[in-house]
Amino acid sequence: MNSDPGPQRWPLERYRDYLCLLARLQLGPRLRCEFDSSDLAQQTLLKAQVSFDQFRGGSDAELKGWLRQILANTLKNALRKLQQRGDMEQSLDAAVEESSTRLEQWLVDEAQPSPESRLTHEDLLFRVAEVLAELPEEQRLVVELRYLHGKGVPEISQLLGRSTASVAGLLRRGLKVLRARLAEEA
Repeated sequence: MNSDPGPQRWPLERYRDYLCLLARLQLGPRLRCEFDSSDLAQQTLLKAQVSFDQFRGGSDAELKGWLRQILANTLKNALRKLQQRGDMEQSLDAAVEESSTRLEQWLVDEAQPSPESRLTHEDLLFRVAEVLAELPEEQRLVVELRYLHGKGVPEISQLLGRSTASVAGLLRRGLKVLRARLAEEA
């Protein structure tokens, strides 16, 4: 009998939506043009799969923390490579700096909450990531911009080149689905 937890015990693919959401949260709008959150999540999962023997945890929360750290390192490396490119413009430099600062703050914030509140926050974020991944792209984007990035409806409408009524409708439909799905799982 094999006592090694191995990749079979922790199906890493189920964390893809969670990692994509975390990557989108760390990248500002400008950097989302440079990086695809799905690619960053895939790189993270590949690194985790290759180095799974280094994982020392035994719980889902510990695995999520380990994956977040790998994602943070993947993001740092991607930002470093982007900064090293010679053809970058100044506004892109500022976006990289802002995202790096946000990433550092995220890592600091991740270390501070109590284990109980941390677990509840992680579980909720994991479920939200799964449901957001099921939404149509525009609804997902509007919900994330509003509630995860704190943008107002007028600002979102400017960013997306849509009317405020259109953005409000996307937001309303996205939230309706999000709330219904989360209520089903509760």
